[in-house]
Amino acid sequence: MLLKVFKNTVLFSIIIGISLVTFSCGNSTNKDAGNYSIDTLAINDTPAPLSTLNKQKIIVGANKTQDYLPLLKGKRVGIVANQTSVIFKTSNSKSNAINQTHLVDSLLSLKVDVKKVFAPEHGFRGVADAGEVVKDGIDTKTSLPIISLYGKNKKPSAEQLKGLDLVVFDIQDVGARFYTYISSLHYVMEACAEQNIPVLILDRPNPNGHYIDGPILEKKHTSFVGMHPIPVVHGMTIGEYAKMINGERWLKNGIQCELSVISVENYNHQLPYNLPIKPSPNLPNEAAINLYPSLCFFEGTNISVGRGTDKQFQIVGSPLFAKQSLPFQFTPKANEGAKYPKHENKVCFGYDLSKEAHLDTLNLKWLIEFYNKDKKAGSKGPFFTDFFTLLAGTKKLQQQIESGLSESEIRATWKNGLAKFNITRNKYLLYK
Repeated sequence: MLLKVFKNTVLFSIIIGISLVTFSCGNSTNKDAGNYSIDTLAINDTPAPLSTLNKQKIIVGANKTQDYLPLLKGKRVGIVANQTSVIFKTSNSKSNAINQTHLVDSLLSLKVDVKKVFAPEHGFRGVADAGEVVKDGIDTKTSLPIISLYGKNKKPSAEQLKGLDLVVFDIQDVGARFYTYISSLHYVMEACAEQNIPVLILDRPNPNGHYIDGPILEKKHTSFVGMHPIPVVHGMTIGEYAKMINGERWLKNGIQCELSVISVENYNHQLPYNLPIKPSPNLPNEAAINLYPSLCFFEGTNISVGRGTDKQFQIVGSPLFAKQSLPFQFTPKANEGAKYPKHENKVCFGYDLSKEAHLDTLNLKWLIEFYNKDKKAGSKGPFFTDFFTLLAGTKKLQQQIESGLSESEIRATWKNGLAKFNITRNKYLLYK
């Protein structure tokens, strides 16, 4: 049986009236360092008063400037950030609408001595393809140096941290072990611990924080898409997860980082949260984010999850199924965030899952079904790739599917691991 943190019976959206970040790239050697415009208020506008934001239910850590600005005063600051690192603002108009300003722009306007920006996978402005090397560069608006944490350099070097008194980490996560922002968090904490530099996390809600599920990662399958012995869906915010990394001494040689967390206000793990900004190019909406933990397993197979369409992580299919009776078809084509999509320009037959009921468990039904369809279709190549084991964190899941175990039988093998993890997890929760 699956260990559940809660059963989500009523889904509602928390609507924040904002305009999404837009981009206009210039001719820079760094694709993330081109010209851009942010559809926001001027950066000298004040953060929205708590009384206004309370109407929106949730106040993210970045908005609690009164709590963290004193910690930045007189400090030379580095910031780990991407397009989700925003402060929600109120306009001076009569409409009192909520808008946004990027954290870096806001801190500079408040005379915080920001020295450099560290960019995770997808880059500072969040437009790089999954797996694409993100290059160092200069942000043309602020002239700040941008240091990539995705490519050859996943961990800040001592030289890159030199001259910093504090590092701020503010990135929106989606609560899946293989989503690489938590791997970047690990390396940032480790590098800062080695250089005796404190880390300040501005926390944000986890849109998949209402449950935990999946197999526990085995140490021998550690990679950048799975660094710690946790399930696929861990049910923690970035702040809580950082506390666990520190408390369980998962950093190299068991060192610990000087860590502070500015918590989210009016949030708990049972509260649904619809992200106002897409956290990466291929998670465009709430449906994709909710389906992502279940559908990402297909990235380690010969099945497309819709990269190269406008329904990424909401549709699944393969050209091998053309002669089978499946209700939906799509054709992946190169686009932003998917320069070379799987099965590019080939008609894929499968399912549109965008209207599926909101998940509060991992769904293995589609994975098992497509494995069986692939065998019947007479595929010439293997269904699973080596990447599948890294995503699953264990070789057992592939073996269980190949041996014909049912979804419920597979889930039963996760029970003890999830129970032990939940005991550990409870030590670090900031929100119940």
